[in-house]
Amino acid sequence: MVDFGGWDMPVEYSGLIAEHMAVRTGVGVFDVSHMGDIQLRGPGSLGAVQHISMNDAARLQVGQAQYSAMLYPEGTFVDDIIVHKFSENDYLFVINAGTREKDYEWVRAQARAFDCHVNDYSDYYTQLAIQGPRAQETLQKLTNADLSKVKFYWFTWGTVCGLPNTLVARTGYTGEDGFEIYVPSDEATSERVWNEVMAAGAEFGILPCGLGARNTLRLEAALSLYGHEISESINVFEAGLDRFCKLEKGSFLGSSALRGVLSGGGPSRKLVGLEVVERGIARDGYRVFDLSGNAIGSVTSGSPAPFLKKNIALAYVPRSFAEVGTEVAVEIRNNPVKAVVVPIPFYKKPKKAAQS
Repeated sequence: MVDFGGWDMPVEYSGLIAEHMAVRTGVGVFDVSHMGDIQLRGPGSLGAVQHISMNDAARLQVGQAQYSAMLYPEGTFVDDIIVHKFSENDYLFVINAGTREKDYEWVRAQARAFDCHVNDYSDYYTQLAIQGPRAQETLQKLTNADLSKVKFYWFTWGTVCGLPNTLVARTGYTGEDGFEIYVPSDEATSERVWNEVMAAGAEFGILPCGLGARNTLRLEAALSLYGHEISESINVFEAGLDRFCKLEKGSFLGSSALRGVLSGGGPSRKLVGLEVVERGIARDGYRVFDLSGNAIGSVTSGSPAPFLKKNIALAYVPRSFAEVGTEVAVEIRNNPVKAVVVPIPFYKKPKKAAQS
């Protein structure tokens, strides 16, 4: 167990590799109740969401979610978020635990100019993530909602484990198919639902999963983590998240600075995937060098990849070193270890699993 954003969190239950492989090949469950939930409700809520987040929420249909981020005026990250559209005047931001208080104050401050109410419902919900190619079969035993009709990054409401009006979202942070359910946070209910999920997934070898597997799974899928790949000193184009940033929707927080980056020729550095081809594990913060021994960047996240059976990393390097196939070196225990720039994500879920 470790402290994570003020929460006492499990690093592993039965072992990181076993948990990781359960999610890639069967099903695993994560207690992600540390995630924050901020609701914007009222006639001005869409205007507030459009101002605060970089994606285009006007494209959302009721029951649809989108990956987005809140930006500072400089075009750097307050936090990355998932926006859910409950109704025309009702939106939910799912935010990170470590930035919860900062995020809530930021949203409240930026939404004041709009006719909407902002509420922090983080403490009201236990959030469980049921992830893996057998996630749908596992959860379907426990709900009256037809999960086969819920597309990726959509959500529905249904009875789950006897709890009516439960939010069920086909989202996750593992690179796999899966669902996140939101149930009341009282201890007895949370424990009962957890146990019922474990029982439902028993035939598929379900395992409870901790932060360790959560990190290696998201790294294989090259999903950004706040404080690593994204932060208040990294902009959207550097992070390679511009596909989620809709400058064409008009002005929003950070848009002017990002247009300036583009007019100035684009970012000077880029986030890249590295495969360590010599023996060694690239860890967070390790320096990256060119083959002449010049320091050019640093690793943001790195570890062995249990499913891929490779040592992988994400790192920021100058744009001139960002081409796939470029050879670099990572300083591991004071020794330069050869690595090569590879395409990201490192892992993509099989299409068959996405349609299960």
